[in-house]
Amino acid sequence: MRNNHSLLKQIKDGDETALEELINENMGLIKSVALRFLGRGAETEDLIQIGAIGMIKAARSFDFSYNTEFSTYAVPLIIGEIRRYLRDDGQIKVSRSIKRQGIAVMRKSEELTRSLGREPTVSELARECNMPPEEITYTLEAVSPVHSLYETVGGDSSLTLENTLSDKENAIDRLTDRIALGEAISTLDETSQKILHLRYIKELSQQQTGVILGLSQVKVSREEKKIMQKLKQAL
Repeated sequence: MRNNHSLLKQIKDGDETALEELINENMGLIKSVALRFLGRGAETEDLIQIGAIGMIKAARSFDFSYNTEFSTYAVPLIIGEIRRYLRDDGQIKVSRSIKRQGIAVMRKSEELTRSLGREPTVSELARECNMPPEEITYTLEAVSPVHSLYETVGGDSSLTLENTLSDKENAIDRLTDRIALGEAISTLDETSQKILHLRYIKELSQQQTGVILGLSQVKVSREEKKIMQKLKQAL
């Protein structure tokens, strides 16, 4: 039996069996997190499957430079995945069979992404799942998150999803802004970049980010304010 550390290294090297082994070895952890969400309208098996997807994402994004145990890093991502599932599940009622089919398709998509090194096409996913392409599309759309145009983005109450949707004439401006932002972020120190990655790419809370980086929630909050101020000055 290989430990998490060696399995994660194998996963980074493209070992296709290591991820499945990692999930199996940590199934107890996944179940223990999933069972916290019983009684919220989801089946136990569904919660465990969604938790496993969170574990897959944690394994693929784990950074050894965090200097933390993999389980410490994985738990917030598992919880976040389950919470998103329960939150989105309450917006549009989808039949249980479609939900389960959607979970299976998403897991297969994760596997293909790992083996191909990119997101699979609908046709590739359909072949692997032995389903018609149109059924794959319907299933993924049925279980995908629904977002309000008035949902705030990046913790800024003045910036909504609607504001970020602009016409084609603004495409060059958006690209320029992204390049400038990328250059500004690259000038930040390593800890600041990690905070940004965990908070805005992984969508973890300040508390969860602090646990992973060995910082207090207050420290993360202060550092985040400093980071935002630096980026505003740079832009």
